[in-house]
Amino acid sequence: MKKRYSFLWIPLIILLLVATMAGINAPTVEATGAGKLVYVIPIENEVERGLEAFLRRTTNEAIEANADHIIFEINTPGGAVDAADNIGQILQAIDIPTTAYIRSRALSAGSYIALFMDNIYMNPQATMGASGIITQDGNAADAKAQSYWREAMGSAAEAGGRDRIYAEAMADASIDLPELNAPTGEFLTLGPTKALEVGYSQGTVNHRAELLTVLGFPDATIVEAEITPAESVARFLTNSIVVSILLTLAGLGFVIELYTAGFGIAGITSIVSLILFFYGHAVAGFAGFEVLVLLILGIGLIITEFFVPGGILGGLGVLSIVASLFFASDNIFAIGMSVLLALIISIAASVILYKKIGLQKGFLRHIILSDRETPDRGYTSATDRKDWIGRKGTALTPLRPSGTGMFDDDRIDIVSEGTFIKTGQPVEIVQVYGSRVVVKEITNEEA
Repeated sequence: MKKRYSFLWIPLIILLLVATMAGINAPTVEATGAGKLVYVIPIENEVERGLEAFLRRTTNEAIEANADHIIFEINTPGGAVDAADNIGQILQAIDIPTTAYIRSRALSAGSYIALFMDNIYMNPQATMGASGIITQDGNAADAKAQSYWREAMGSAAEAGGRDRIYAEAMADASIDLPELNAPTGEFLTLGPTKALEVGYSQGTVNHRAELLTVLGFPDATIVEAEITPAESVARFLTNSIVVSILLTLAGLGFVIELYTAGFGIAGITSIVSLILFFYGHAVAGFAGFEVLVLLILGIGLIITEFFVPGGILGGLGVLSIVASLFFASDNIFAIGMSVLLALIISIAASVILYKKIGLQKGFLRHIILSDRETPDRGYTSATDRKDWIGRKGTALTPLRPSGTGMFDDDRIDIVSEGTFIKTGQPVEIVQVYGSRVVVKEITNEEA
């Protein structure tokens, strides 16, 4: 009986052989990555809000394309903490497996971004770390900011299953790691060997092709994300240093324009600087319609001020423009520092121009009338009216600063000392230069 049914094992053995061969061949097909889609997204130059907008767009494209893997090629010296924090949130929301390939540098905010990746691979010459916070003036940030950043770095490492102490040492120079022979009192920087040793790197590769092979995607379809010309401009214009320069040019141009006749280069420079500022932030996705409304409203109020003296409309216009600057950026501290720097430079430059160039020499002397026909320079009027000094009367018209006043029964052309005087206000003659009669407003105390 046993010999009679022994032939039944033959089909079973054949099925087992087929299944075994299929099992051997399946991983080989998968390992080549054939039919898979890999996105390669560069993270280069300074980390700022423009880069954040670029990464948001490209990662969304990868998700919509059902990419199987995203490789972020990193080469950055770092940048703005707020932008890095937002980029970290973008990366956390991605369900697609991610790999950071550090081609050269992932310093400061760059190392923070790399820690959010599922894998980190490094070029043999690459480094990561040195992540202490430095302010715009080149000094170390205050203790509160340093404490926040140390915790953020540690949490990012911990979220990726890495030992947080090394990330904290990148942000805090007081942490001593003698086992790595790291210099005492300096922010930790890891090369490929040390990064692999502490578990911050999965390996060292010489180029992208080698990385794709290691990841199992040598034959996958590669999509290289490229920054658009508009995004390139936006990244440049949202750079913190460029923002400060643009706002300074805008303020300085406006101040100079106040001292010049007509509308010239200074005014054009001011307007173009503001346009560039808002264009960069609009392309980066930070300036919406409400910002444009505030900007146009502010410019309109300032222009109206030239025709309706008093100072209120002009002040509201300036406040409206400043508000639009803050609404165009979610980093209140950074934009506040830029506005303050622009204000200080504009005021200082305007004082220098007025005292050293404006009225005495330089190009402003051609467009500002600084000569006065005063008696000490040999000018005398046909009729000496020095006896008018002290006469009191009433302003018949608004003095902006010139107008007409009534003194007893005499209607006299007068000019104020520089302040605006309303119709009907009591005035007193304080100076007489030929036909030029200068008055001041009589306050209640003087009356």
